[in-house]
Amino acid sequence: MAKALLNFHLHIEPTTSQYQIFPEKTQSSRKSQNHEPRIKHQTSSRSTTTCVNKRKFKRVESSISSIQRLLSYVNSGYLEAALQMFDKMHKSSTFVWNVIIRGLVDSGMFEEAIDLYYRMRFQGIKADNFTFPFVIKACAGVFGLKEGQNVHATIIKLGFDVDIYICNALIVMYAKVGCIEDSEKIFESMPVRDLVSWNSMISGYVSARDGWGSLICLQKMRKSGLKLDRFSYVSGLGACGLEGCLLSGKEIFCQVLRNGLELDSMIQSSLIDMFGKCGEVDYAERFCDKIAQKNIVVWNAMIGAYALNDKSFESFTCLEKMQDDENVKPDTITLINLLPSCSKLGALLKGKAIHGHAIRKGYLCHLVLETSLVDMYGKCGSVSLSERVFFHMKERNLVSWNAMIAAYVQSSNYREAIELFLTLQNEPCVPDETTFVSILNAYAEIALPNEGKQIHCHISKSGISSGTFVSNAVIHMYAKCGDLEAARKVFDGMLFKDLVSWNTIIMAYAIHGFGGYCFGLFSDMTNEGYKPNESTFVSLLTACSIVGLVDEGWKYFDLMKREYGLDPGIEHYGCMLDLLGRDGNLDRAKSLIEEMPLKPTPRIWGSLLAASRHHKNIELAEFAANNIFAFDNDNTGCYVLLMNMYAEVGRWDDVERVRRLMKKRGFERTTGCSVVECNGKTYTFSNYDKSHTESNVIYNVLDILSRKIGEEARSCSVSKFKPPDLLKATSNSPMCHSVRLAVCFGLISTSVGEPVLVRKNIRICEDCHSATKKISEITNREIVVGDSKIYHRFKDGRCSCGDYW
Repeated sequence: MAKALLNFHLHIEPTTSQYQIFPEKTQSSRKSQNHEPRIKHQTSSRSTTTCVNKRKFKRVESSISSIQRLLSYVNSGYLEAALQMFDKMHKSSTFVWNVIIRGLVDSGMFEEAIDLYYRMRFQGIKADNFTFPFVIKACAGVFGLKEGQNVHATIIKLGFDVDIYICNALIVMYAKVGCIEDSEKIFESMPVRDLVSWNSMISGYVSARDGWGSLICLQKMRKSGLKLDRFSYVSGLGACGLEGCLLSGKEIFCQVLRNGLELDSMIQSSLIDMFGKCGEVDYAERFCDKIAQKNIVVWNAMIGAYALNDKSFESFTCLEKMQDDENVKPDTITLINLLPSCSKLGALLKGKAIHGHAIRKGYLCHLVLETSLVDMYGKCGSVSLSERVFFHMKERNLVSWNAMIAAYVQSSNYREAIELFLTLQNEPCVPDETTFVSILNAYAEIALPNEGKQIHCHISKSGISSGTFVSNAVIHMYAKCGDLEAARKVFDGMLFKDLVSWNTIIMAYAIHGFGGYCFGLFSDMTNEGYKPNESTFVSLLTACSIVGLVDEGWKYFDLMKREYGLDPGIEHYGCMLDLLGRDGNLDRAKSLIEEMPLKPTPRIWGSLLAASRHHKNIELAEFAANNIFAFDNDNTGCYVLLMNMYAEVGRWDDVERVRRLMKKRGFERTTGCSVVECNGKTYTFSNYDKSHTESNVIYNVLDILSRKIGEEARSCSVSKFKPPDLLKATSNSPMCHSVRLAVCFGLISTSVGEPVLVRKNIRICEDCHSATKKISEITNREIVVGDSKIYHRFKDGRCSCGDYW
């Protein structure tokens, strides 16, 4: 900068000399005048010229002083003062514009820097090779691909596309906005590359989440003869962390030691981060302990390594150690790294404490921190707090939207998740794979196949339908919506399948009652070299339970440990209890619970309760129920199941006792409803519903079908009602339950021969199950009813569940 100012001084000196010579030239042209007047005029001219020179020089000196002050303000971070001074200055110099654009970029005011660049061009000031690196950096800061491309086009027109500094900036910009191919083209076309060029490309691959590309580029750089510096090693370690490549990370560590850079704080934190992402938290811990003077970056890296490796308690212990160092105080990154530990522990109070600390320290508004808070509150089950943070955010990016949608899905607020997704369509953010996976889960749970198909079409148009992650979610959505054929079609069309793909399709066939297909798929999966995990055996055991294959169930249960070294979890024991209960072997089921190495959960006791109720063993049902009541569990189905069982044997006092217990604990019986889609619209029915416009037709069809299947209004099971309530129960018979109303509407609203698909939010009752079997036979239609547990596929008077659910 001093050199630039010196050139400016040298440039004005000849101009000052011209003003000194000019009076002499005037004097020589007046030789014919008298001597006295000539002397008088000469003196006057020289005096005037001297005044002009002094004013000009003062203006130049003032201009230089202004530039120096402007530079001083920008370099000192006083951007507001710099901007006020810039507004008062004469702005004909590109250099002045460059100074203020740099100041804006350095302060993170990227949009303002871009606006100033366009203002500069509008006023006719030509940008030079010092302008464009800052403008490109601003485009990268706002992830403005179009703006960056426009600037790049201008660079090419002006012939600056071979400038090494501009090319380096373009490499970084294209990588940050996800166009790593463009970064590669620029890098390959550069006539000369320096150390910054290589480092920009290496870090660019890391920005694009391409760790292998970064490591290959690092190797090429080494072969080119350039010596790696701290930035090269930091990017290389980041690449190893991305790919989980511990061996390459250790090699880089050795090079760091050979070059004496192990005391560099950036490299130290990068090493801890790499070890953590490679799952070697012990390495990270040992390395961290050897660092004598730890700064905040090192502590944050260690806290992040613990959180990443499910060592949540250790991350908080690390925080306590950090706080013992008086020279280090938690910053925004510390809080961001701690919040995932709160999520995994379900530690809502700790999360709130972190939120409060952030408010007190003025760390909000901070986009990443606020997004992490939305995610933490959602995973801790406090969706209302997620909403409060999200809707008060001044700035949101796609990650923020994804976190809020996921929070709704995790809390079973599926309608709210879909509404928020539709709102996102009007925002500048473009949904990505994470968005679609969350929203597909929402559509799967509320079983809207037509709307799910629309989302699938939207995914296909967006060009990400071939991704394994999204395809797995599409398979799950179709399976949960009852369209098994569409789920299989997506599975067969996948270019790349992973273990989750196989587990998802196996579970799809399992919940639809096709156990034989599940076993065939398992065989195909293992033949293709995939090693099953715990989820695989949950799917297989679910299939055995639904179909009632006891021998196969024990076979796969034993196979887990014997051949694959997998310890059965609570879900596997739950499936085996369902299977034993279906087979009527209640004593063995009770023994299995007692032999479990895990503490029984309400889900385990619920399986025993359901089996006891099915086989009329009220003593065992009471034993299971008492164990359920010991938990602070909100599963109202268990309470209702026990009440119905007491009612069936006429134990009305016990019915009232369970009802009072439900009321005391604040539990309410879930209102049953059934959903059916016809002609692209969704129709919801409740028991005895007459709100539909076609109610008269629906009830007429229902009356006809009831007579055809031999069901009279008083023939349904009434043993569960007290004698005084019998008349009321008869008037509110199962003949008008939501399932039957939805089935009748589906029959009259769909084409002959087309399956009728109904989704119910609770388990289907025995009366409706029996009636639907008969309706499928007399109408010669396939009727699919998905309840809260499985899909019942009724065809020719039979159900895929074998009358046990």
